[in-house]
Amino acid sequence: MDPEGLRELLAPLGPVTVRRMFGGVGVFADGLCFAIALRGELYLKTDAETRAAFVAAGSAPFTYEQRGASRETSYWRLVPEAYDDPDLLKHWGGLALAAARRAAARKRAPR
Repeated sequence: MDPEGLRELLAPLGPVTVRRMFGGVGVFADGLCFAIALRGELYLKTDAETRAAFVAAGSAPFTYEQRGASRETSYWRLVPEAYDDPDLLKHWGGLALAAARRAAARKRAPR
């Protein structure tokens, strides 16, 4: 997925920035990475509060191989129906943005 296509697809969420990373691209809103596009798929950020919704929708996580073991990330595939439905895209993207905001808040919190 090219950067302009991603910006167009994600327009219902507002302005986004697309940057090359990890052999694909990261998608940012308000300085937070909430999605990645790799291997022709769009994956959205999840956390403990949102992952069950992705599981229930039949999504799957982005995984990669490291030292012979499969590693699962916190990014889960966008449900296919959302590609053609701006309201669904806004729903799933909103979950991803909320997860990215919570992750950033945890990083900023004093330990």
